Amino acid sequence: MKRSNMLIARFLSLFPCLVLVSCSAQAQDWPYWMGPNQNGVWPATDTVSQFPESGPPVLWRQKIGSGYAGPAVVGDRLFVMDRTEDEGKGIKTENDIRKAGELAGGERVQCLDTKTGETIWEHTYDCPYNIAYPTGPRCTPTVDDDRIYTLGAMGNLICLSAVDGEVVWEKKIAEFYSTKPPLWGYASHPLVDGENLIVPTGGKGSGLVAFNKMTGEEVWKSISTFDIGYAPLAVYEPEGKDRQLIFWHGAGVTSVDPATGSEFWNVKFPEEKNSSVVTIATPRIIDNQLLIAEYYKGALLLELGPESSDVNEIWRSTKIDPRNDHSMSCMMSTPVIKDGLAYGVANDSRGNGVFRCTKIESGEEVWTEEKWLDEKKAVMFANGFIVENEDKYFVFNDVGELMICKLSPEGYQELDRAKLLEPTSVARGRKVVWSHPAFAGQQMFARNDEEIICVDLKK
Repeated sequence: MKRSNMLIARFLSLFPCLVLVSCSAQAQDWPYWMGPNQNGVWPATDTVSQFPESGPPVLWRQKIGSGYAGPAVVGDRLFVMDRTEDEGKGIKTENDIRKAGELAGGERVQCLDTKTGETIWEHTYDCPYNIAYPTGPRCTPTVDDDRIYTLGAMGNLICLSAVDGEVVWEKKIAEFYSTKPPLWGYASHPLVDGENLIVPTGGKGSGLVAFNKMTGEEVWKSISTFDIGYAPLAVYEPEGKDRQLIFWHGAGVTSVDPATGSEFWNVKFPEEKNSSVVTIATPRIIDNQLLIAEYYKGALLLELGPESSDVNEIWRSTKIDPRNDHSMSCMMSTPVIKDGLAYGVANDSRGNGVFRCTKIESGEEVWTEEKWLDEKKAVMFANGFIVENEDKYFVFNDVGELMICKLSPEGYQELDRAKLLEPTSVARGRKVVWSHPAFAGQQMFARNDEEIICVDLKK
């Protein structure tokens, strides 16, 4: 084949993905964790405020393996990770992997047609697990132009062609940086920042690593910490000032230059080392303030000053035992921020998951709704993924229901709810769905450990 024809053929093979990405804003894609602007806001219009009597239409269902990884959607393609060939053992093991030992199995990256659910391509690889809750991968794929980036639970970092699933480059980061996965596996979604792909990795001096997103070559590494935790990275972009990459890890909160990895500042959180590392919720940036929310350490509000090295602590909810009935103490749920208030699924002193509203300026409780998940009782470690849309919120809870609600200083108001998926994985003596959905166009894509579905939410 002549070179000119080869170039044309290559361009045509890429054309579908290039068109999808270039139309991303118009198509209202969900290309990575927490949506198109990574803030948990779904920009679609004309969506339902109440479901039909028979529930929202499920347009298709597709079988899937187990896992916590949510889907990413760009145009007519959906990308998701799951677990394969472990004979269902991981889904039953729960929190103490030490009793089970290493579990054989693999991980898979799938590309599905958003219109039908049919498989377009898949990439599988062998991946024995030696982590707690070994149900499957945790990270939402990150889509960037014609490439997708995935991070498996044991640290397999892979760049794939979005067109056909061909591997562009890959690294086993735990082996490469002489470390091991956190107790509950790698869970911080890969972050594309300009020409770099940034991932919490672990190891001496490599708590954070930036790779060239095209080649996989290391650009910089930074920070030593006893545990990298699980929280997604966040970027603070003040106008006319240095950009900051926010990394919440086991020992505290650190800001670095995303271009070089040079440290700007660090705040110890908690003040004394706490062996409970539950850094899960995404750090929320409100103007020049940064909100951290955690169950075992409480909530923390920082103010970022005019200079990159300036940081001031405004308040922290506790200095001793954060397990109380008043703060934004989230186990897994990332709170949403609106008009000076934080709304989220926090946990009370007994570990029950409650819906709570607090003031940003002081951390003071405004209201708490204890029976939002079950009208008869509070539920141990209940969780929900909250997404803002128009003048309402969609909450996908951990028993497989999609809820529509209003959140305001006056309280929690449920508009409707519908059962869409069965809870499948074992946690704390009950079965749960711990996977964040994707909201793209006027549809929701959600999964448990057996199936992934497309739900029509058009008004």
